[in-house]
Amino acid sequence: MTAATHDTWIRRAEKLEPHGAHLIDGAGESGGGATFRAVSPRDGRVLAEVADGGEAEVDAAVAAARRAFDHGPWPRLAPAERGRILTRVADLLDENREELALTVSLETGKPISDAHDIELRAVVNTFRWYGQLADKLTDESPHTPHDALALVTREPAGVVGAVVPWNFPLTLAGWKIAPALAAGCTVVLKPSERSPLSALLLGRIALEAGLPAGVLNVVNGDGPVAGRALGLHPGVDVLAFTGSTAVGRQFLRYSADSNLKRVWLELGGKSPNIILPDAPDLARAAATAAWGIFFNQGEMCTAPSRLLVHSSVAEEVTEAVVAHARALRVGDPLDPATQMGALAGEEHLARVLGHVDAASADGARLRTGGSRTLAETGGTYLEPTVFDRVAPDSRLAREEVFGPVLSVLTFDDLDEAVSLANDTEYGLAAGLWTSDLSTAHQLSRALRAGTVWVNCYEEGDLTVPFGGMKQSGNGRDKSAHALEKYMELKTTWIQL
Repeated sequence: MTAATHDTWIRRAEKLEPHGAHLIDGAGESGGGATFRAVSPRDGRVLAEVADGGEAEVDAAVAAARRAFDHGPWPRLAPAERGRILTRVADLLDENREELALTVSLETGKPISDAHDIELRAVVNTFRWYGQLADKLTDESPHTPHDALALVTREPAGVVGAVVPWNFPLTLAGWKIAPALAAGCTVVLKPSERSPLSALLLGRIALEAGLPAGVLNVVNGDGPVAGRALGLHPGVDVLAFTGSTAVGRQFLRYSADSNLKRVWLELGGKSPNIILPDAPDLARAAATAAWGIFFNQGEMCTAPSRLLVHSSVAEEVTEAVVAHARALRVGDPLDPATQMGALAGEEHLARVLGHVDAASADGARLRTGGSRTLAETGGTYLEPTVFDRVAPDSRLAREEVFGPVLSVLTFDDLDEAVSLANDTEYGLAAGLWTSDLSTAHQLSRALRAGTVWVNCYEEGDLTVPFGGMKQSGNGRDKSAHALEKYMELKTTWIQL
């Protein structure tokens, strides 16, 4: 855990001088001169002027990645050597942990403790895990007739475009970049315009670790311009995106309108968290439900935003969740004691408050929260919010809020619980609390979700895949399965 005090982090923030230039072919580039302001949701302060990329900058970055792939050493290095460089990236990220965590906290509004202890731990572990995996991959030689030899080889797919959001800017970038680099690909990263500074710092650290120029490029800019240019670019072979379902659809259109590049999508969620009356510990289930929806200000695609509780224990569980919500410490992200920081910005706060207003209009009962707080700081803070008596067909029950707003629904039997849980266009994650082993297996199989947590939530490590079903996307991040997105299978048949 971070040992620095609130005052120490404030002093460090005052001295922070982020770099806002694109990183293209191993060098900082200002591009065409256009810039945008990176504003901290903590207090509305401008952190830096950031180069604003368009088609020209994306084209330059893709060209650099193409040269590095077609003619550079990276895809031709021994896998063990690629692994050593990725491990070195992990080491340097760890050495620069405080600067990276501070940048993430200021950009996104998340508590410094979460940025330092959770986000940075995740990205360091990701690069280290894939660095260690790089030389463990094997090809195949199927059994053939005696007069032939068949080889099935896995080859790097080429240039990867990675577009990632602001809620976990380094973790989600690492989930894309590390396996792509381990496979031998080169990458153009387009971070969110809300969190470009940490991505640029990551890129410079990767160069310092020994990554050749052009292997990892970072282009700033907004989605409709820079993201669109990357999606349409004929020099990009694979596009990996984490973000909203609406934007995911756009990337599929870009692929169809360009070179039919493979598009891998990790999209939205409206995850159910089912608590049965035989949960092993109702108090822990309620505490975890509250932690899950309010962690990272609720700005998570996997947030357990629909709490489905058996009617016999609904009031007991709801009261416990409300008590946890009221006890949460909302405050300055740079205070290590803060448990919930600022939402990502004024526009996003207004959107979340719109969902709160709609919930009340639809007849849901507000149990706690629902209002902006700490407005005098200039930051964008919202009270932890809980609604019950939420109708299954209401907007709050069906639309992704992406904020600290929980909807509580009740059910009377297992069939109704499964029906409610699956009654969504999304299928990213789900939670289930029960002491009955058969129930756990049966409901886990019945739930249409890429991950089902039983008697826990948000648990796991890099050995297991992560991704969704239905309109939550396709493909998987994490684990060895992530490498499949960035590799091509080639068959070589040799007649002896």
